[in-house]
Amino acid sequence: MSDNDLKDKHGTTGHSWDGIEELNTPLPRWWLYTFYACIVWGIGYAVLFPSIPLLRGATPGMLGFSTRGQLEEKLTAVETANAGINQQLVSVPLEEIAGDGALNQYATSAGGAVFKTWCAQCHGSGAAGAKGYPNLLDDDWLWGGSIDAIHTTITHGIRNETDPDARYSQMPAFGADDILENDDIDAVVNFVMSLSGTPQDAGVVPRGAEVFAENCVSCHGEAATGDRDQGAPNLRDAIWLYGGDYASIHETVQNARFGVMPSWGDRLSEAQIRAVASYVHQLGGGE
Repeated sequence: MSDNDLKDKHGTTGHSWDGIEELNTPLPRWWLYTFYACIVWGIGYAVLFPSIPLLRGATPGMLGFSTRGQLEEKLTAVETANAGINQQLVSVPLEEIAGDGALNQYATSAGGAVFKTWCAQCHGSGAAGAKGYPNLLDDDWLWGGSIDAIHTTITHGIRNETDPDARYSQMPAFGADDILENDDIDAVVNFVMSLSGTPQDAGVVPRGAEVFAENCVSCHGEAATGDRDQGAPNLRDAIWLYGGDYASIHETVQNARFGVMPSWGDRLSEAQIRAVASYVHQLGGGE
């Protein structure tokens, strides 16, 4: 069909550019019907499913479908399926979990999921920690590395204000509170460095030992190996939570540290706490 024939059949839109006229050719019927079908489908979807945004939330839809509700159903189904083994996990003594192959496998698997959801933000996805956040892969524990001790730490946390049973200790700020002069702080810092490495100034180490004996042994012990009942670290093992260089140790003695771990007893179920305690315990540093 020629252009003239199409012009005679459909006419033009009245637009013309340089003598070229725009034909008023209708859309193909298949395309038009598909377009109408999409409109109908869109209206139906908007009526049946949540879709139209409001000031708070969206229209619920006639079917009452909810992605959150769907997720809750799946979570409930999983909890129901695991109810039996979770009850077993809660009922057995903590130290017996590792001896039960199936239960231990479940606990470490579930605990790993709990750890990656709630703990990895501070301790890292691999549990190696960071400055100010303990490495859970080694065998150095401020409050004890038995599964019971780990369970207690997770349940109640450390130095938080929400749990009256939280583990609590406070190192004095020897400099900020004018307990020690700067020369004494310098000496005791060098003494502490000498216990696991090379001091910055070996000449003041003897004086530092005296300062340590007068001010630090009540928590760290005469041998400087620490005291888990107080959360006082071992100063001889070259494992440092905030750094073992002169500046870091000086900052610790001068102003003290006050790391806080939240309590999880009011956020996680007992089964989840036992699971993550088992997971942490078997990472390599549990006792």
